[in-house]
Amino acid sequence: MPPPADILKVAIEWPGAFPKLMEIDQKKPLSAIIKEAQMAQQLYERVQSTSLDVKLDGLKELANSSRDVTFAQEFINLDGITLLTQMVESGTDFGEMLSFTLTAFVELMDHGIVSWDTFSVAFIKKIASFVCKSSMDSAVLQRSLAILESMVLNSQDLYQKVAQEITIGQLMPHLQGTDQDIQTYTIAVINALFLKAPEEKRQEMSHILAQKQLRSIILQNVIRSTKPINEEMAHQLYMLQVLTFNLLEDRMMTKMDPQDQAQRDIIFELRRIAFDVECDSNNSGSIDKRKSMYTRDYKKLGFINHVNPAVDFTQIPPGMLALDNMLYFARHHQDSYIRIVLENSSREDKHECPFGRSSIELTKMLCEILKVGELPSENCHDFHPMFFTHDRSFVEFFCICIQLLNKTWKEMRATSEDFNKVMQVVREQITRALTAKPNSLDQFKSRLQNLSYTEILKIRQSERMNQEDFQSRPILELREKIQPEIMELIKQQRLNRLCEGTCFRKISSRRRQDKFWYCRLSPNHKVLHYGDLEESPQGEVPHDSLQDKLPVADIKAVVTGKDCPHMKEKGALKQNKEVLELAFSILYESDEYLNFIAPDKHEYCVWTDGLNALLGKEMTSEFTRSDLDTLLNMEMKLRLLDLENIQIPEAPPPIPKEPSNYDFVYDCN
Repeated sequence: MPPPADILKVAIEWPGAFPKLMEIDQKKPLSAIIKEAQMAQQLYERVQSTSLDVKLDGLKELANSSRDVTFAQEFINLDGITLLTQMVESGTDFGEMLSFTLTAFVELMDHGIVSWDTFSVAFIKKIASFVCKSSMDSAVLQRSLAILESMVLNSQDLYQKVAQEITIGQLMPHLQGTDQDIQTYTIAVINALFLKAPEEKRQEMSHILAQKQLRSIILQNVIRSTKPINEEMAHQLYMLQVLTFNLLEDRMMTKMDPQDQAQRDIIFELRRIAFDVECDSNNSGSIDKRKSMYTRDYKKLGFINHVNPAVDFTQIPPGMLALDNMLYFARHHQDSYIRIVLENSSREDKHECPFGRSSIELTKMLCEILKVGELPSENCHDFHPMFFTHDRSFVEFFCICIQLLNKTWKEMRATSEDFNKVMQVVREQITRALTAKPNSLDQFKSRLQNLSYTEILKIRQSERMNQEDFQSRPILELREKIQPEIMELIKQQRLNRLCEGTCFRKISSRRRQDKFWYCRLSPNHKVLHYGDLEESPQGEVPHDSLQDKLPVADIKAVVTGKDCPHMKEKGALKQNKEVLELAFSILYESDEYLNFIAPDKHEYCVWTDGLNALLGKEMTSEFTRSDLDTLLNMEMKLRLLDLENIQIPEAPPPIPKEPSNYDFVYDCN
């Protein structure tokens, strides 16, 4: 990717010093550049002072100044990163001094100017030693965990070295404390190691995590802690949940081999448990008689292929994962398993709920709902506490849902022709129950009890009532007529939102990023104002506090997703689908760009719609379609009420005053 046109590389020589090749931003005043260079030089010298007080003050100021990208570039040009790593490796600094050194290092590396691949084994060992010590200053521990996470995420070579230096057992004590920031950084390091581990190592790492009781430690010390879970912790728990479920992908994508006797024995075991029969091939009776008996039992078990049910498991997904779930259910919930199989085998053929087929389709559905096999989203916090309450949470989840499916089948009085309809209802029951974020599997089960088929019908009816009477021809013609007026209303709303502005997080190799920048449109819609912020703002940021400007007339195009320059760069976090869906860039002049990653999907749609509106292009986001539909429906209802001569007040009714005396009763007589 070409450098911005305003950045110029210049060789500068000072008297008595080696020449330096520096990058100069031509948009910045020369006086500001000189000031930054002088400040960088002064701090470079102060942090090497023999006076401890001067050195400490210098490191403190360095940690604060390193947040600024221009200063960071100047300090790095002085070989400042090497200086800091040597100071850490020397082991002479402790406590506050070491904390400021590591903070400055983290801030400098976050700008992405220096590659993570350049660090020595000695430096990695030193950072790892801070994490492995039983008692360590909390600030030093936090920075050390952050550095290890960034190393693992940004370099496969460093992943190998970090994995050799720290063990899961050494990280566990940090989760048992009360500092949620330390807990968050610790889980982030575990997630990073999990994410970058080769596929063959992930199962092994999962077993180690189980042995060290990671799940129960997180449940007791984090999820059930008296402290509320903050946004970043919620994200890390979601990451761990996704990475754990993704271990199922291998089984999900493995077809059954109909010739594999060990795999066929699992099906024999399902038959044995259900019908209390021995599967001895040497038992009495002719071969034809035994085949007939097996075919009859496999039909009762609900397989599609009664002769060779192994063929049912050649569909991927869900592959062998479905058979794993069925066997677990049969062994660990034996009474429920036998009841479902025998209950359905005694019904009329057309009303039986096929256990085998249902289990296979349900497993596939659950994998879709939990997005098994997909990379975790960079902006999601959607973890489910109930999945941290059991070591085999996915298969226990299946066991609850297969019983729900059987119950719903009976409530719907379904036949084999209704199979897909039943699966749709079950999906709705499960997804609605999950939105309540139950704290345990028992709570999830209770939530499903309240979402019977009758209740789902009521919910659907209520939702359908909002869409009635809008499909007749006169209504459709009226909708078409007023649509341009509504689109103009949406356009104005989008532009007003751009005028209010949005706070964006700066792009970095490290996810936990507390650096922000703000962008907003001028009231006359002619200029975009933007600039860096020290912290997340409370409310709008005034135009005059934003240093940079971009005239709307200079904008050539707005690109999104993979077409964005910052998404074409290779990075540990850039391949994520969710990040791609939130990325957009403004291209201006010949080869310059302003890169964004929206905080959420709504802001992404607001900005891409607003920018397209500024450029005179069509607004095509999903939120525009949704808003258009909502506003059209509202306008149609108002006009229909007007036809019925129902007066609609101009102002909303007043909010009732709070009663001064709550000591009252209602006389039912």
